[in-house]
Amino acid sequence: MTPRRAAILALVAALGSPAAAQQLAPSQPDNPTGTRAQNLASAKRYMVAAGHPLAVEAGLRMLERGGNAIDAMIATQLVLNLVEPSSSGIGGGAFLLFHEAGAKKLHVIDARETAPGGAVPALFTTADGKARPFGDARSSGLSVGTPGTPRLLEVTHARFGKLPWKDLFQPAIELAERGFPVSERLHRQLGTESLKWNDAARAYFFGADGKPRAIGTTLKNPEFAATLRAIASGGADAFYTGGIARDIVAAVRSHPSGAGNLTLEDLAGYRVRDVEAVCGKYRAWKVCGMPPSSSGGVAVLQILGALERFDVPKMRPNSSEIVHLKAEAERLAFADRGRYLGDDRFVDVPVKGLVDPAYIASRSQLIAREKSMGRAEAGSPAGVKTAYRDDPHDEVVGTTHIAIVDREGNGLTMTTTIEGNFGNGTMVRGFLLNNELTDFNFVPVEGGLLTANAVGPGKRPRSSMAPTMAFDGNGRLELVAGSPGGSLIIGYVTKALIATLDWNLDPQKAIDLPNFGSRNGPTEVEQGTELEGVQAALKAMGHEVRAIPMTSGLQVIRRAADGWQGGSDPRREGVARGR
Repeated sequence: MTPRRAAILALVAALGSPAAAQQLAPSQPDNPTGTRAQNLASAKRYMVAAGHPLAVEAGLRMLERGGNAIDAMIATQLVLNLVEPSSSGIGGGAFLLFHEAGAKKLHVIDARETAPGGAVPALFTTADGKARPFGDARSSGLSVGTPGTPRLLEVTHARFGKLPWKDLFQPAIELAERGFPVSERLHRQLGTESLKWNDAARAYFFGADGKPRAIGTTLKNPEFAATLRAIASGGADAFYTGGIARDIVAAVRSHPSGAGNLTLEDLAGYRVRDVEAVCGKYRAWKVCGMPPSSSGGVAVLQILGALERFDVPKMRPNSSEIVHLKAEAERLAFADRGRYLGDDRFVDVPVKGLVDPAYIASRSQLIAREKSMGRAEAGSPAGVKTAYRDDPHDEVVGTTHIAIVDREGNGLTMTTTIEGNFGNGTMVRGFLLNNELTDFNFVPVEGGLLTANAVGPGKRPRSSMAPTMAFDGNGRLELVAGSPGGSLIIGYVTKALIATLDWNLDPQKAIDLPNFGSRNGPTEVEQGTELEGVQAALKAMGHEVRAIPMTSGLQVIRRAADGWQGGSDPRREGVARGR
């Protein structure tokens, strides 16, 4: 047995399940997509699907002790912060859907990061009004938004949690103090980043030679353990006020690459938003997702609605026909997204008009079966009050997803992020700060018109995160799903819904299918998959086609006859497990 594998087994055994260790094997070098074999997970009582085996085991540990989906989510998120630091954590934000089975109620919480009170629309422009270089903006204090995740964890636990608050922190504290093995993915990501790391992050992630910590290296984070102990004892206020808050503000306001203006008042004043889900009918199902400040829920419903008039259930997966139609539907959705979507507390977002079935049906008529429309124009939904400039700005990828069902039938789907891989590159008290403000449009006014996603004080930047649930005709929870992936998230989630609901594939087979779609530009197919073989047929229909890496991180759980089935994306290192 290699030292690396021995370390993995020892750590996972300490968390209660050696099964998770099997999932940390590296991808095969001859596999061009970087995937690894994943098996369908089945469970009779409860299930957790997330981006790392150790995080999944932490969630299962809470469920085994009688906790519910909220308890499991908190433990899972805290461990993800430690073992998947590139993707999420208490320095970032999240979107959550929680289906409370007993009350038959869907709770939706927006814990997106907010711009500081001193933020101005020209935050990311130079003196001549042009956009700053993205890399410079990201690796500066200007990019850091007020984190929302700690407040989300506390609010959801106070409302719905069953286990003691302190207990939910134990798996992450234990792992931070004992150490965990650097995975292949973490090592590889560190080697490809060009962030301007601060001293704490550099010392943690890199050796004295400046190279990323080697695969299998035991990585300990006692500072993060101390931070977690403080929050476990003092609640979220221990994060948003006091010494932790002062250190966050000091790091942002003294950033050597550009000082930000985050204040103690911004942190102390942060609150999550209770919002209403956006829901729509797709064939026999009711599909629900996030409203603004995310664009994900609206876009997913628009894409599915535009496809409803086509006989998708009879189409062959990976055929040029389904790639063409889904890409065309996505062009329409992304055109509307770029024109209308932003934080609806600051701009008029015609959500009701955008998801109105009649409006979506009229947009669908623009889709021709045999010819691409090229670039779609935004539509004119009911409720438009203000003229906005089209905004093609897309976010980058430093995100993960958690899906959970518990023994009470509650379901949870949460996409959580620090924006770019490793966020801002600044580590404070053992966790990384986000660079979420780079999700705003850098140039606020174009052609004399404001963009809906312009920077504003206290404003939440637009997101594509799309945690999604589907319900059957009787209102019973059928499926929970979501993915990381920046603006590609919308297409990833839609693919999973089509594959499960239309083609009745199990969650793992649905996730395994190659990714494809369009963000109202080229039609994109996943590099190294069989979809590269349909490029000629697509080009004959007028598509500009690009084969690109499409590293989704889908997590999907679906109801089965005797319990639940789950799948986790083979393109990353997560798992789905249940009991």
